[in-house]
Amino acid sequence: MTDSTTTTVRAALSGLSVEEKASLTSGESFWRTKAVGDIPSVMLTDGPHGLRKQREGGDHLGIGDSVPATCFPPAVALGSSWDVELAERVGAALGVESSIEDVAVLLGPGINIKRSPLCGRNFEYLSEDPIVSGVLGTALVRGIQSQGVGASLKHFAANNQEGDRMRSSSDVDERPLRELYLRGFQRVVEDAQPHTVMCSYNRINGVFASENPWLLTDVLRTEWGFEGLVVSDWGAVNDRVAALRAGLDLEMPGSGGQTDAQVAAAVADGTLDEAVLNASAQRNADLAVRWAATPRAEGPLDVDAHHGLAREAAARSIVLLKNDAPEGAAGSILPLRPDQSIAVIGAFAEKPRYQGAGSSMIRPTRLDDALTSIRAAAGDVVFARGFSVAIDVSSEETARLRDEAVSTASSADVAVVFAGLPARLESEGYDREDIDLPADQLALIDAVVAANPRTVVVLSNGGVVALPFADAVPAIVEAWLLGQAGGSATSDVLFGAVNPSGKLTETIPRRLEDTPAFLNFGGEEGHVRYGEGLFVGYRWYDARRMDVAYPFGHGLSYTTFGYGDAAATTTFGDVEVRVTVTNTGDRDGHEIVQVYTSLPGSTVQRAPRELKGFASVALAAGESREVTILVRRADLAYWDVRAQRWVVEGGDYMVEVGASSRDLRTTATVAVTGDEVRLPLTRESSLAEVMAHPVAGPMVQAALAGMAQMMEGASAIMPEGVSMDKMMGSFPIGRIGMMAGGQVTPEMIDGLIAAANAPQQ
Repeated sequence: MTDSTTTTVRAALSGLSVEEKASLTSGESFWRTKAVGDIPSVMLTDGPHGLRKQREGGDHLGIGDSVPATCFPPAVALGSSWDVELAERVGAALGVESSIEDVAVLLGPGINIKRSPLCGRNFEYLSEDPIVSGVLGTALVRGIQSQGVGASLKHFAANNQEGDRMRSSSDVDERPLRELYLRGFQRVVEDAQPHTVMCSYNRINGVFASENPWLLTDVLRTEWGFEGLVVSDWGAVNDRVAALRAGLDLEMPGSGGQTDAQVAAAVADGTLDEAVLNASAQRNADLAVRWAATPRAEGPLDVDAHHGLAREAAARSIVLLKNDAPEGAAGSILPLRPDQSIAVIGAFAEKPRYQGAGSSMIRPTRLDDALTSIRAAAGDVVFARGFSVAIDVSSEETARLRDEAVSTASSADVAVVFAGLPARLESEGYDREDIDLPADQLALIDAVVAANPRTVVVLSNGGVVALPFADAVPAIVEAWLLGQAGGSATSDVLFGAVNPSGKLTETIPRRLEDTPAFLNFGGEEGHVRYGEGLFVGYRWYDARRMDVAYPFGHGLSYTTFGYGDAAATTTFGDVEVRVTVTNTGDRDGHEIVQVYTSLPGSTVQRAPRELKGFASVALAAGESREVTILVRRADLAYWDVRAQRWVVEGGDYMVEVGASSRDLRTTATVAVTGDEVRLPLTRESSLAEVMAHPVAGPMVQAALAGMAQMMEGASAIMPEGVSMDKMMGSFPIGRIGMMAGGQVTPEMIDGLIAAANAPQQ
C-alpha cells in the first residue's frame, strides 16, 4: 500500500457507522463486494487456470455463460512442468486477462496436497509434495499480482477431498498438518504475499476453517506475517460473528444484509470487539481502494499470443511415462515420423477433455484437438472413435466401436490410442470411486495392441489412473488435462517438435489399495482421520519399500542426461547443492534436477527421503552445465510438538540428486548445525531426557556415580549384553526414587527439576 492509498482508506473509513463497516465485510452479490461511501465495489471471480467471469445478465454462477478467456493447463498439468519461470509467465497472462475484464481478484491458485488420488478436485492442485506446491504456487501468485490483480491462495486448509466437504473434519496430527498440509501455504504467503487467502469449507480438528482463530490469526497472520484479506470459500461461513472474530474478513457471497446485521448487533452487545470489525473493514477497503488506483491492462486481449503460451505450457507439462521399441523393432516408438501411416483412435482425440468440471470451467477463446493437429503433421492418418463417453451405451455399440478401431489400427504403421476419464468421473463436489479407466477403454486398448503391437497410449485425466496395460504397450504419454491448446501441444510432443520434459508431481500406484489414505479416505460420521500421518505420496511408498507403476518425479525425454558428482555445502545456514548435468543425447531438452534429503539416525520419525529443491534446466544436445540448487534451512526443519516450533535437527544430512525419487544419480553429505531445544523438565520427564539436559544431566551423572555399587549389583544379574541404561531410559524421573532404595527423595527430585528449569546466566 502506498502512503496516498493508506490516507485515502483512513479518510474513507473515518466517517462510517458500525453498520456500514459491517457491510464492508460481506459481498453485495455473488461476485462483487459492496460499495460503501467512498470505498468502491470490486469483483472477485473464479480461476485458477483461466478467467471465468460471468457475462452481464447470465446465471448467478456464470458457469454456463462466462466471457471467453484463455484456458491454460490446469494445475495437474502445469505442476508437471516443474518450471518456475513458466508458471510465473502463465500467472502474468492470467493477471492481464483479469485486468482487462476489471477483475480485482482471481480465485487461485489451489495448492492443496494430493493426499489421495480419489479426490475429485485433484486436477486443480499441483502436487503431493509441499515444496513443489509452494514453489510453483509462489510463481503463479507473483505472476498474477505483477499485473496489479490480486491472487486468492486456496483452499486453506487441509481440504483434501470433495465428499462432505462442507461439514467434515480433517483430523490431522500436528506434525503432518504443519509439515505437509500447511507448509506450501506458508511458502507462498511468506514469499509472495497474496492479496487474499481463501479459507476452505471443512473443519480442521473439529473447528470450521472459517471460525478457526488458530488457523486464520495465530498461524496465518502472527506466525507467517500475512498482510492481506481472508475471504471465505463461497458459502463456507457457518457463524458470521465467530468467523469475523477468528480472522475472516470477507464473507462471500453476500447474504442480503442478514449477517451484516448480526455483526452490528454483536458489536452493540459487546460480544464482538469493534476493533476486530475495524481491522477487517480496513482490509476490505485496502483491497478496493488499491484496485481502484491500479492502471488496467490495455485491451483487447492478444488471443494469439496467449494461445501460444497455453500451447507452450501444455507441451512442457506432458509426461512421457514409457517409450520402448516395439517387439522386433530397433529404437523407441516415439517420436512419430510424418511419413508413417498413423491410426488415431479414441473419442478424446477428436473432442478433447481439456479441463475439470465445476467452478473452474473456462470458456476458451479457441480449442485445438489432437486429431486435426496430427493430420496437419502427417499425411496418412485414419481415425476411429473406439469408444463413447456417453453414459448409456449399448453393448452392441461398444463392440462395434471397438471392432472398427481394431480394423483401423491393424494396417497402420503405428496406432495412437487416446484414452482417459470422462468428465462425469472426476469433478468438483464429489470424489472418484476408483482409479480405473472405464472398462470399455481398457478392453479397447487390449484389442488394439493385439492387432497392432506398435501402439502408443495417450491419457487425458485430471487424476492418476491405474495402468494395467503398461507392460503390453511400448509407449505411454500422460497428457493430463492440458487446456485449450492441449491438442496441438500433444501433437508437438508426439512428433518431436517439442522434446517432452514433464515429470510426475504425484506417484502413479499399481492399485488403489496401495495408496497411503486407502483405509482413511472419505471418513465417517463427519470425521476424516489422516491416519497415514507424515507418509503421504512417495514418502509412503518409499517407507514401505513398495513397488509403484511410476514414481514421483519420473518422466522420460527423447534425449538423455548424465549427472556428475554432487557437492553440498552450508551457506548462511542454507544448503547449497551443486551438480554438473550433461545432455548426452542428440536433441535439445529440459531436465528436471531434483534434490532429496534425509538424516540417518534421526531422533524423530521421517520419510526415507524428502524433496527439498529442484530446477528445470534447458540443455542443448551435448551441453554441460553446473546447476546450483539452494535448500533452505527452514525446509530441513520438522515441527517439534513439544517445543511448539520448527526445529532443525543437527547431523550429517544425506543429499541425493537425481531424475526422480527412485532414479537418484549422485549423493553427497553435508553437516548441518542443529537448533538447541531445551524443554522444561517435569516429574514425567524420562531419565534419558534428564541425562541429555545440559544442566540436569551432569547432576544425575554425579548422583549415579555415588550409587555405583547398587548399579553394578543390578547389572551383574542381567544377561550378557542387556543395557541397564536402555532399560531405565524411559523411566520417569519422578518415580526413580522407588528404584534407588531410599537414596533419592522427592525433595531431591524437585530440587533437580528446579535447578534445570532455572533461568541460565
